[in-house]
Amino acid sequence: MSEPVEGKQCSGCKRRLSFASFAADRNRRDGLQVRCRECVAEYGAAHYRRRREAIGKPVREKVDVPPEHKLCRVCGEIKPHSEWDRNARASDGLSTRCKPCRAAENRAAYFMRQYGITEAERDEMISTQVGVCSICLAAPAVHVDHCHETGRVRGVLCFNCNSAIGKLGDDPDTLRRAIAYLEGNAWKPTLVAPGVYQLPS
Repeated sequence: MSEPVEGKQCSGCKRRLSFASFAADRNRRDGLQVRCRECVAEYGAAHYRRRREAIGKPVREKVDVPPEHKLCRVCGEIKPHSEWDRNARASDGLSTRCKPCRAAENRAAYFMRQYGITEAERDEMISTQVGVCSICLAAPAVHVDHCHETGRVRGVLCFNCNSAIGKLGDDPDTLRRAIAYLEGNAWKPTLVAPGVYQLPS
């Protein structure tokens, strides 16, 4: 009489495999699933593909990734774990995007949140200014300037010019007096009433 063969037959691939090849299932008499782990994984992948195709979304193909590396779904590059930010809530403990892609997305979100424009629109403004500050016409345009009352973007300035008009309160009258001062026409106030001064004509 032949001895019983150790293991179990998979209902999917029909192979007889070791018990370790089957995941646990408390609803089964032997406590194991009827399909082996490989068949379950293949079925899950096929189900995922059908579900994605049904809703018109692209199917992510499986990519072989070396140990201690991860594929970034944004740029499509495989990078070492050192190129990823930590995320304790993720299954692998890493962010879903690599550091450069995450930084680019954060920068784009900053422009929209702060100024209501995209990074491309900012770049277009710089291009129309031939890459230089709208005020000094010399330094590179790097800082978006906007009205703090209306939020309207006025242009892209260099650090010094953006800082200068900000320190003068974005006030045109103050700026005109500054221009007159630089041209040697500093105004001297005339007291016409207590606390009331008259500008020169």
